[in-house]
Amino acid sequence: MVELQAVLPDESAAMPPERLTELAVAAEELGYGTAWLPDHLLPPGEFGPTYGGVYEPLATIGFLAARTTRIRLGTSVLVLPMRSAYVVAKQAATLHRLSGERVVLGIGAGWDATEFAAVGATFEDRGRRTDESLEIIRGLFDGEDRGGVFEPKPRAPLPIMVGGTTTAALRRAARHGDEWQGLNLDGPAFAAAAARIRAQATRPIRLGTRLHWPDGDLKPILELAHDLIDAGADSLAFSFGDERTVLQRMTAVAEALSPAGE
Repeated sequence: MVELQAVLPDESAAMPPERLTELAVAAEELGYGTAWLPDHLLPPGEFGPTYGGVYEPLATIGFLAARTTRIRLGTSVLVLPMRSAYVVAKQAATLHRLSGERVVLGIGAGWDATEFAAVGATFEDRGRRTDESLEIIRGLFDGEDRGGVFEPKPRAPLPIMVGGTTTAALRRAARHGDEWQGLNLDGPAFAAAAARIRAQATRPIRLGTRLHWPDGDLKPILELAHDLIDAGADSLAFSFGDERTVLQRMTAVAEALSPAGE
């Protein structure tokens, strides 16, 4: 059965933090399995649908974990090569322990050269550094000796989700990921990407994609969702658009795609 997931609308600094809590709680009550938070550190313009991520996602997960009990909380996606792998591993493992093992570390290599320059990170080698960082994080989670004590080590698996649809992202997901999340794919494109990942994967991997709901008409998004389910998607992550419409749309999708509503 496909897992429904919600991308929380984190695009406005004017939105009260309590609103994010309300939406995370609502997603949990509606049966969504995972709530995702986007990430950008220093984008070149105003936050909005292109960038998202006003509130730092790992810090925000700690805030939301205290108000929820079952729903998984993850990053979609953390721009890993802008950060220290050791710090990210420590933050994620700590949040996993504090939340009752509900964290998913979703990562990507990034795409905006201007943002990399703004934070003093090199853009051209971001893929290599992402892969190296994932090796470090995996090793720390698995108890490898990296010259010091890493705690808290995850008591239960801390899934790594790799996002993206480029050739490098699919290879990275197959090599490092427990989960993969595509973006804006229809059924045939999803099936093709999924086949490429599975052909390279060395471990079981859950495959999903992210859908954007651009207007108020429910029918097209449901048709796309069913096409993706038929193509074998394990999860569907919905980005519901403007914060003012999220709860209504979140409810409509859950009612239409939950087992009782199908």
